[in-house]
Amino acid sequence: MSEVIIALDYPDTKSAWHMVERLPEGQWFKVGLELFTVAGPNFVRRLEDTGHPVFLDLKVHDIPHTAAGAATTAARLGARLMTVHAAGGGAMIRAAADAANAESGGRLKIVAVTVLTSLDDESLEAVMGEGARVADAVGRLAGLAREAGADGVVASVQECAAIKADCGEGFLVVTPGIRLPGDAAHDQRRVATPAVAEAAGADYIVVGRSITSAPVPAEALARVRAELAPSDV
Repeated sequence: MSEVIIALDYPDTKSAWHMVERLPEGQWFKVGLELFTVAGPNFVRRLEDTGHPVFLDLKVHDIPHTAAGAATTAARLGARLMTVHAAGGGAMIRAAADAANAESGGRLKIVAVTVLTSLDDESLEAVMGEGARVADAVGRLAGLAREAGADGVVASVQECAAIKADCGEGFLVVTPGIRLPGDAAHDQRRVATPAVAEAAGADYIVVGRSITSAPVPAEALARVRAELAPSDV
């Protein structure tokens, strides 16, 4: 069953920790750029020290030496997943993966971001040029990431099955853009429900406002997990 990661997309530590306290022990959380900028490494340590695995979503895109340094630091903080941009190239991905393994013994997994879920074919063409297609770009970047030693990739549910077929079942796929049925897509273009993500083979699903904006977040999380549970039929 896919693991649920809740996105703590908050501008301050107090609001983020209030959400943590409203959800079960052992719950995975995503710390992204917005929260990490204000809360810093200590927030990641605090989550890990209280039994909450951390997906550190910093989307590193830099020279190999800097990417390796970021992975080393993330491993020392106790993070379990960290993102780099696949577009940073094979040498950068390899440097981050090697550093993560050296520092954590494999505890920290490096996942490479392929194409952001806020982009569709039209918006990707505006960036990459005429004829660019999301599915093609994701497939190419996923293959690059696998060859460079990444543990997996971040991609939408729409590309998940193809990635698993091309890169192997053991290659992790983290799928953002997850919404409960009937919820708004907001700024995402390529979205899906938890049930569709599970069927596509996602290892981790990242859920934000469907849970964090709910009147009772724990109940919304229970709805997500119910969608992921195998059918008794």
